[in-house]
Amino acid sequence: MVARKKSRPRKESPPFNGRDLKVNGKGVPLRSQAEEALQCYFETLNGHKPAHLYDLVMREVEEPLFKVVMGHVQGNQSRAATILGINRGTLRKKLKEFGINE
Repeated sequence: MVARKKSRPRKESPPFNGRDLKVNGKGVPLRSQAEEALQCYFETLNGHKPAHLYDLVMREVEEPLFKVVMGHVQGNQSRAATILGINRGTLRKKLKEFGINE
């Protein structure tokens, strides 16, 4: 009889939420970067009134989000959908909408 080596259960790391991100020892969560960008936007309005800000932000953020995630997963749609927290059908629709090659 040959002794088998016990396999240890693998510990899965918790999903990264972005709030743990550090650059040069300082926390730089996505939220603070978005807040800074929005402050900059309001400062550059030069007295003009903002309108449809939600739509503007979504248009500016959504496409790069999908491009970066698809690059990160090397085109694997299942992994991308999991990372984004959406189903694969929605991912495919968005990729087509943005003209991003799967």
